[in-house]
Amino acid sequence: PKHVAIIMDGNGRWAKDRGLPRREGHRAGAESVREVVDACKELGVEYLTLYAFSSENWNRPEAEVKALMALLDRFLDERGKDLMRQDVKLEAIGQIERLPASTRKRLEKLKEKTANNKSLTLVLALSYGAREEIVAAARSLATDAAAGTIKPEDIDCTLFASRLSTAGIPDPDLLVRTSGELRVSNFLLWQISYSEIVIVKKFWPEFRQGDLFEAVAEYTRRHRRFGAL
Repeated sequence: PKHVAIIMDGNGRWAKDRGLPRREGHRAGAESVREVVDACKELGVEYLTLYAFSSENWNRPEAEVKALMALLDRFLDERGKDLMRQDVKLEAIGQIERLPASTRKRLEKLKEKTANNKSLTLVLALSYGAREEIVAAARSLATDAAAGTIKPEDIDCTLFASRLSTAGIPDPDLLVRTSGELRVSNFLLWQISYSEIVIVKKFWPEFRQGDLFEAVAEYTRRHRRFGAL
């Protein structure tokens, strides 16, 4: 696959099963991110999108949200050298303006630092919700139509996609969800229209390179028809 997207689910349940606070599950999950980046590099995947923090996650207890933001800050501080060494470009989608100012500053700094890297593009979905993304795209097109810069009949799938936060990024070929849950949780609803979906029963902190290799092997066994016979 050219583009793999992952719903990283199960950090809290992994921690609960071990009698640990939820923040320890999120911390353990950070190691799985490193494993998956390495695996994508080995497989020649060009884009990896990780559902790191949803727009709904803001409704979690304040202490957990703060722990997640601190973990994100740590990732951005510590992974810069690794991303440069691996020739990985960092991008982000979502309502980035809702993140703490210090986190936004770290994010923009690392995006700028890795902007010319080409081996893999790592896209972090942060404060992201697909419904919100689609509404924002529709609002943008409606504004232009009202201003007369486009005609309503000019709006097609290509133009609409150009107003999404993923403009310029190919749609995911493979969507992986961990923890065994059978839902897409408001993630890339437009973009995964024809993605192959693989459900992995392991919680995210247990997910390793071999698990991604297995998911990709399952993907290669499928025949993608895109609505055709």
